[in-house]
Amino acid sequence: MVSNGSDGTGRRPVIGLTTYLEQAKQGVWDVRAAFLPQQYFDSVTASGGIAVLLPPQPEPDAAAGAVLEGLDGLILTGGLDVDPSLYGAQRHPLTDPARPERDAWELALFRGAEQRRMPVLAICRGLQLVNVARGGTLHQHLPEALGTERFRVGGGVFATNEVVVDEGSRLAELVGPGGLDVHSYHHQGIDQLGARLIATARTDDGLVQAFESDGEGYVLGVQWHPEENREDRRLFAGLVAQASVYAVTGSRSSSERGTSETKRAQPGSRSLSERPSSSSGTASETKRAQRGSRSLSERPTSSSGTASETKRAQPSNGVLA
Repeated sequence: MVSNGSDGTGRRPVIGLTTYLEQAKQGVWDVRAAFLPQQYFDSVTASGGIAVLLPPQPEPDAAAGAVLEGLDGLILTGGLDVDPSLYGAQRHPLTDPARPERDAWELALFRGAEQRRMPVLAICRGLQLVNVARGGTLHQHLPEALGTERFRVGGGVFATNEVVVDEGSRLAELVGPGGLDVHSYHHQGIDQLGARLIATARTDDGLVQAFESDGEGYVLGVQWHPEENREDRRLFAGLVAQASVYAVTGSRSSSERGTSETKRAQPGSRSLSERPSSSSGTASETKRAQRGSRSLSERPTSSSGTASETKRAQPSNGVLA
């Protein structure tokens, strides 16, 4: 049953979802194509929204502004790893090959959404990209940091893990506080948390599994894949509800707002939109831990997980999560 995401005028909110741009086969054709698994847009429509797919654009900054004017909410979807050069790190041998078109496009969309205070839901790769955009860093291969493959067993099979949701958080308002079983498929994760982000869920090994923005606007990121659970659309329903409000009260163009809205970064925690390219980043830019967000190197490691868990044979593992 489709929930009613109407803004009160009968208009359903329009939600943009970022897509892959990869080589794909269909019949006799073998071409680069933009695509996204159906589970994502089914989750939006089942929650009362209208799903619009957003493939990477050749001029991302110019295109993002035009695209966002037609949206009420944004979902940054899952996919291959964020380029480590964006957070000043050397590439790990098991990090996926860079997708600069997608990185640039999603960073432009996120920056534009922030300026407009448009509600954002960031899923898996999306959470990692938002963290990087806010000046945070990532662990490039969690089995080395945690000693377990528990978050990606491989073969296109989603692992089940329990996360603990903080009471009083926006996430808890949607799914309740305490333990929550989620679908995982990732080998990277948050190291240092970005500026103005608050961790709101973790696994028992200390890894941040969800965050939200501590300022104005709605930014909610989860490391898991809520689109894989057809019985639980609460995160999508929450975004659609926020998008319905935005459609009525917040859909002014960014040019109508004061430029102060783009300058909310805390001192010493500049976002990517405020600093030079990561290739010139300094070591100090990777040490901006926020309150309650210690890096994994400061926490006990976990030995959970079994040797039978499958290790990926290729950087991309052939799975587009």
